[in-house]
Amino acid sequence: MMPTAWQPEHKIFPHQVGFTCPPFDFDAAPSDFLRIAPPTVGVHGWMLHAPDYAHRLDQRRQHFGMLEDFVHCMGRNGVDVAGQVGSNWVHASGLGVEGIRTHCKALSERYGVAFHMAGYAMVEALRAMNVEKVALNAAYHWPDWWQGTVAFLEEAGFDVLWAGNFVDQGWFTDQDTVNAQRWIFDDDLACRSFDYVAEQAPRAEAYLINGMCNFRTGPAGQPQRPLHLTPQLEARLGKPVLGHDTALYWRIFKSLGIAPAQPMGRLLRTL
Repeated sequence: MMPTAWQPEHKIFPHQVGFTCPPFDFDAAPSDFLRIAPPTVGVHGWMLHAPDYAHRLDQRRQHFGMLEDFVHCMGRNGVDVAGQVGSNWVHASGLGVEGIRTHCKALSERYGVAFHMAGYAMVEALRAMNVEKVALNAAYHWPDWWQGTVAFLEEAGFDVLWAGNFVDQGWFTDQDTVNAQRWIFDDDLACRSFDYVAEQAPRAEAYLINGMCNFRTGPAGQPQRPLHLTPQLEARLGKPVLGHDTALYWRIFKSLGIAPAQPMGRLLRTL
């Protein structure tokens, strides 16, 4: 029988992190996080398995309990912090802002691993930066997705001055065309879309981007998430730019008690 308790001296890395993502998503979070982390950090990923999953919000609520399975397994394997990728799970759960906070706290205490959800990490990051007025670049999210994010942010006390996806911004004619991109878009759309959002909400104190959008801004057009574009976008707009990916990484580093080796943008530089 293997021991049921993981001893610190048996850890492969001094700081061990686990990530999970929605079913059927090959997720960039483990790779992105590891690329900006110091060498003391190790990362493991878990793709949730739900055979009939079609990315509907009701399915996320139905499978919400799978997150506890994830945290339990990560805790059993010496993980220090577990992160849930995907911004919609917090509002799809129906628990509300305070309900999500207490749920994460309960799982963390039950399994001995700090558990953070991307949607709530955004709330924590904005509060830490003393931001009140925001505008949301809803990117590829269809209406019930991004409207749920807006409602969650407003429940948390933020003033959402403007929100809209790529269809609302006029870059695509309909949501089906956006979905066909499989959440990967041309490189120049990142700047164009944020310029549009900034024009709609010039009084915003920070600009947000929903979910885990990808733009072909990397070497040879390799898709990259908002984390990689944050310094460029912040220099362009003159204000903080926060994606749910960056907010989640910030919260994980904060729980680990370390700073990234390569801080990307204002939020990560606060560590």
